[in-house]
Amino acid sequence: MAALTGRNLLSLADLSLEEMQHLLTTAAKIKSGEINPQCPQKILGLVFKKASTRTRVSFSAAMYKLGGQVIDLNANLTQIGRGESTADTARVLDRYLDVLAIRTFEQAEVEEFAQYSTIPILNALTDLEHPCQILADLLTVQEEFGQLKGLTMTYLGDGNNVAHSLILGCALVGMNVRIATPKGYEPDPAILTKAEKLTQGNSEVVVTTDAKAAVEGSHALYTDVWASMGQEDLAETRIPIFEPYQINEAAMVIADPKAIVLHCLPAHRGEEITAADMEGKQSRIWDEAENRMHAQQALLAAVLGAV
Repeated sequence: MAALTGRNLLSLADLSLEEMQHLLTTAAKIKSGEINPQCPQKILGLVFKKASTRTRVSFSAAMYKLGGQVIDLNANLTQIGRGESTADTARVLDRYLDVLAIRTFEQAEVEEFAQYSTIPILNALTDLEHPCQILADLLTVQEEFGQLKGLTMTYLGDGNNVAHSLILGCALVGMNVRIATPKGYEPDPAILTKAEKLTQGNSEVVVTTDAKAAVEGSHALYTDVWASMGQEDLAETRIPIFEPYQINEAAMVIADPKAIVLHCLPAHRGEEITAADMEGKQSRIWDEAENRMHAQQALLAAVLGAV
């Protein structure tokens, strides 16, 4: 779809429904082997200021499968880690690379990279959003149910970057989304405002402190760690606050009988999710992790003009 060629993905709010559907359809076709887009001699740069396993490896594997190359721009080994300005770095990398994925703290940093770049800039995670994760999540749900519109996704836990992008992604594709979180840990109201514009009356976005009500009848239960990267010192104090929001047997009993379990990983078994539910027959966590690669392969191919 030419509309995505050369485009940034800083937020899922950047996409139209048609563009989202194109990415998900392309990812499914790549995964099944129906298509094999190629981007030979294209170079992906990775600027990761936060630790990463799945995002780093899935982006790298995706680019190599497209026939391209990857340069890992470790902040500790480049001038990025010595205080060079974002604008200066962006203008230089723009002349070397074909696409750049950034995993960092402030959303403003990826926006500044985009401001000073002509190549596509992809948000590989900020404290505000995690759009590429949700592409994989929606692909996983679509695989399971054959559709997205009209289904209900329930997220239990901290109203963090994953919750933010999940709200936007579900609103865009017409899924109902329920966010159950303790009082004081709700999603950013600005994200909810964006979601209202995306839903166009096609889905319901609910934020509640009532985990049981949120889970009831849901088709997918989703969670994340209760203390995100940079908040590890808060983990112990958060456990008693978040315990009612655990994915466990009691939650699965009141969800839809065919409900699936999702987690963006890494997981703290016994905290936000039980080991039994991670490994249970309704878990699609490992498919979801694999789908990071397929979804990002579709995204890279799209912004590089190969699909």
